[in-house]
Amino acid sequence: MHHPFRGIRSRAAALAVCTLTTTLVAVGATPAYAVDDTERPTAPGPITVVAVDTTWIELTWAASTDNVGVVRYPVGARFEDFGAQYSTDTNSIRITGLRPSRTYTFSVWALDAAGNSSVSNPTLRLTMPPGDDQPPSAPGQPVAYDVAATLVWLRWAHSVENVALERYEVFRVDAGGALTRVSEVYQYPPGRNSTQISGLAPNTTYTFVVQARDEAGHLSPLSASVTVTTLPPPPSCSVRSTVGQWSDGFVARLAVTNTGTTPIDGWTMRWRFYAGQQLRSLWGAEVVDRDSSYLRVRDVRHNALIPPGGTVSLGVVASGSQTPQEVTVNGGVCAVADE
Repeated sequence: MHHPFRGIRSRAAALAVCTLTTTLVAVGATPAYAVDDTERPTAPGPITVVAVDTTWIELTWAASTDNVGVVRYPVGARFEDFGAQYSTDTNSIRITGLRPSRTYTFSVWALDAAGNSSVSNPTLRLTMPPGDDQPPSAPGQPVAYDVAATLVWLRWAHSVENVALERYEVFRVDAGGALTRVSEVYQYPPGRNSTQISGLAPNTTYTFVVQARDEAGHLSPLSASVTVTTLPPPPSCSVRSTVGQWSDGFVARLAVTNTGTTPIDGWTMRWRFYAGQQLRSLWGAEVVDRDSSYLRVRDVRHNALIPPGGTVSLGVVASGSQTPQEVTVNGGVCAVADE
C-alpha cells in the first residue's frame, strides 16, 4: 500500500534544537537598528516535510528576508484545540513528542529584532504515520454512583494503552445482549473516566458496559458490566426550618416531611451552601460532598425510611448567613417554610 511519506529522507545536517522560550539575537543587529526598524519580514516560503516518523517530523521552508535581519522563526503545531509553540533561528526544525495517527496543523512565521512579525504565513496540515498496532486493555468494571430517578453517574478504572487513548464509549446492554451507545468520554485532555447517563426511566433496572478506543481505531474488550436500578420518581416534600442566627454563623434545625403518597426509602438531601461557609456540626445526616454552591447530605440508616406523611429531623451549625434554602430530597424540590 502506498505510504504518503515514502521517499522522504532525513537530512544529514544537524537541525536546530527547539525550545519554547529561547530568544535569539541576529548577528549585526544592534539595539539602535531594532529601535528604528518598523518593517516586517517577508513571509516564510511554503513548509516542506524533510523527514517524518510516527512521533517526530523535520520541516523546512524558504527563508524570509528583512531590511535588518530575521532573528527567529516561531513554529506552531496544533492538534484540534491543543497546540504547542517552538522556535528556531534557521529555516528548518525537528519537532519531537508528537503522536502517531494524529492530524496536526503546522505553522511558521518570521520575527526580526524589533519584534516585527511576518504576515500571510504558511501552514501545513499533515497526518502522522500510524504507529500503534495494539488495542487498549479492557476498562475496569464501572461503578454506579449518584443514582437518581432519571440519571446515573458511572466511573471506571482506566484502560492501559501503549500509545494514546482517544475515548471511552459507554453502552447500555439491552434485551438479548444488544448494545446501545449512551455516552462518549473523549480523552482530550486525558484523564476523564466518568460520565452521566441521563434520560432514564424511574424505578427501572439497567446494565452498562464500557469500551476503550485508541487513536489508531483499535477497540478494547468490553468491561465487566454493572447493573443499577434507578430511584422512584422524585418525592414531594416540605421542610420546616428553625434558625438561630448570630454575627458569624447560625444553627438550623430542619424537619423534612414526605408529602407524597409513596415511602421515601433512602434519601439524599441538597441545599444552598456557599464556598466561603464552614460546616461546624451536623446531626441526623452525614455529608456526601459539597461544591462551590451546594452541600449534599444523606440519611444515617436509622432515619432512611420516610413514610407518606412522615418526618425526619436533622440539624446543622455553620458559619455565614446563608441558611438552608433550595432544598431537594432525591431530586425533588421541597417547599421550605422558616419559623
